[in-house]
Amino acid sequence: MDVPSLNVFLLAGALVLIAAVLAVRASVRFGLPSLVLYLLIGVALGESGLGIQFDDPNVAQSLAYAALIVILAEGGLTTRWDDVRPALGAGVALATVGVGISTAVVALLGHYVFGLDWTLAILLGAVFAPTDAAAVFSTLRRMPLTKRMSSTLEAESGLNDAPTIVLVVLISTDQATEGHPVVVALMVLYQLLAGAGIGLAIGQLGSMMLRRIALPAPGLYPLMIMTLAVLAYSGGAFAQASGFAAVYVCALVLGNARLPHRAATRSFAEGLAWVSQIGLFVMLGLLSSPSQMPGAFLAALASGAVLTFVARPIAVWVSTLPFKLRLREQTFLSLAGLRGAIPVVLATIPLAEDVEDADWLFAVVFIVAVLFTLLQAPALPWLADRLGVAPGVQAQDAELESAPLERVEADLIQVRIPPESRLHGVTISELRLPEGVTVPLMVRDARPSVPDDRTTLRCGDEILVVAPRALRAATERRLRAVGRRGRLAGWFGEDGR
Repeated sequence: MDVPSLNVFLLAGALVLIAAVLAVRASVRFGLPSLVLYLLIGVALGESGLGIQFDDPNVAQSLAYAALIVILAEGGLTTRWDDVRPALGAGVALATVGVGISTAVVALLGHYVFGLDWTLAILLGAVFAPTDAAAVFSTLRRMPLTKRMSSTLEAESGLNDAPTIVLVVLISTDQATEGHPVVVALMVLYQLLAGAGIGLAIGQLGSMMLRRIALPAPGLYPLMIMTLAVLAYSGGAFAQASGFAAVYVCALVLGNARLPHRAATRSFAEGLAWVSQIGLFVMLGLLSSPSQMPGAFLAALASGAVLTFVARPIAVWVSTLPFKLRLREQTFLSLAGLRGAIPVVLATIPLAEDVEDADWLFAVVFIVAVLFTLLQAPALPWLADRLGVAPGVQAQDAELESAPLERVEADLIQVRIPPESRLHGVTISELRLPEGVTVPLMVRDARPSVPDDRTTLRCGDEILVVAPRALRAATERRLRAVGRRGRLAGWFGEDGR
């Protein structure tokens, strides 16, 4: 690429990125999922719009995988283990048993109603089976859901990409049809377990290294952590295991490892995830062919309806049966399984493998992703309220970020007190921090001061807390506990975990 062409490419990319970022504001204001707007931007730039030609499914698949690595890493880094642990069983069940049931139900529709051969019918079911991590993380985290609901949906969306990608690849390359079903099931199981194990090992080794080595610049911590996530993916892929399972587990370990500069790391990962989502969805919009969509519209409408109102409810009911969820919770899980762009990404795999009628499959998946996301996502807040899975306004946790003080073997914890925090009105002495922990500085209205035991905290304040390294975890738990329940947190049984 010569310099003038590169300049045009950079100019166009910058304009698209600015338009996509502004689209986030519009999507939040009108309650629409931003991913749909990104897809439509790609369509507008493509063959039926400005005429940009992009029809290479192999490049699209590679770029999509790279974007998914970043999106899953951000999801793992921003998920608290204490929140997701109680819902992990249900999430794993939905990501495995639920995927199998959804695939089977939609495949039966494709074979007996649409007359598809079994290969294409199973592909139709498989690409629709997983929920979309980007759609779930971006949509549901703006909603006041109970921890059980949000954690179950996040665990499912973080884990179900791995088995589905394995299944779609095996079918698209004829490995599934050539092997015995038991062998195929064992291959899927190996990829999941080995991928999770590799992610766990790299996450633990990486957290041990970062806790023991003080890097010279704060900006190196987020860079190192994202590099470890990429290492987890490549390690899993090299071992013929699921790299996506490795990424999510590795990021989950690192995000809960009490590493320095966690807030900066999460902000860095969130920015990368937004860029990845924008690039992914715009690219998929470019890859689509609107001219093929009218012929696939009825099939897409039927597939989406069966998926949403038949396959997903059955999958949720069977998968969560051992976990004693209420009917209202099962209903919300059934209708909150946003598909987003993950099915479109999966549909690029048979395109790249030249599966017969893969173009038709891609058109069906694209229509369902746009149409049903537009219908489902805006209705979720109302649905959560009606089903009683929205707990209402909750106090926000204080934002904590730590940096190492190597000479005194202590950590400097920066605490921001958000609106609705119960830290408002609490004095420094009423924090009852562990002995040896000090509060040397407070910033209020952009003015620094040295607080004493009688200083009363307010929403919007920032304080610096110096804690010996051995007391850091206890200090953070106490600050969170007071932020949730106030000065009598211990009386209410709140320990800040």
